[in-house]
Amino acid sequence: MIRKAGIALMATTLAACGGTSAPERVVEPRADAAPAPRGAALRRQLKLTRHNDARHAVGVASLVWDDGLAAHALGYARDLARTRRFEHAPQPMGPGREGENLFTGTRDAYSYAEMIQYWIDERKWFVNRPAPDFSTTGNGEAVAHYTQIVWRTTTRVGCAVASNDRDDYLVCRYAPPGNVIGLKAL
Repeated sequence: MIRKAGIALMATTLAACGGTSAPERVVEPRADAAPAPRGAALRRQLKLTRHNDARHAVGVASLVWDDGLAAHALGYARDLARTRRFEHAPQPMGPGREGENLFTGTRDAYSYAEMIQYWIDERKWFVNRPAPDFSTTGNGEAVAHYTQIVWRTTTRVGCAVASNDRDDYLVCRYAPPGNVIGLKAL
């Protein structure tokens, strides 16, 4: 099973897009029932590569890995796994705010590449208009993971995964954050 949540947006974006309710758990088909490959080095390499492949596809500069953002992501992923919540972290407005993408799915069922691909697949609804009007669906949250990944002024990323007995929780943090009201992603 998999759940996705939209990127942490500025408070005005969340209000404009209709709130912050948690998404429903959805069952996704899998071609292979074997546990997905894992490990810190693999996570870092795959997450950075997948992010940068998506950015290069639209002509945006590469992100660099940030251990500080990864540590923040790990702390929050552990909190989500412990509490079984699935919602964005409360963050201050202004300096120090980080962009955030979240994913949760059945423990050991999804590879890191599969997890991030769900975010990248939102590209099919993306249109390069000012946030939050950047989705062909009329709902900015429908592309907010993807837009955070390709946001041209974002330069750093850090990701982490934590698990409980049932689910994995992936958290990626971004700086500077994207999805800024009134600005375009590209």
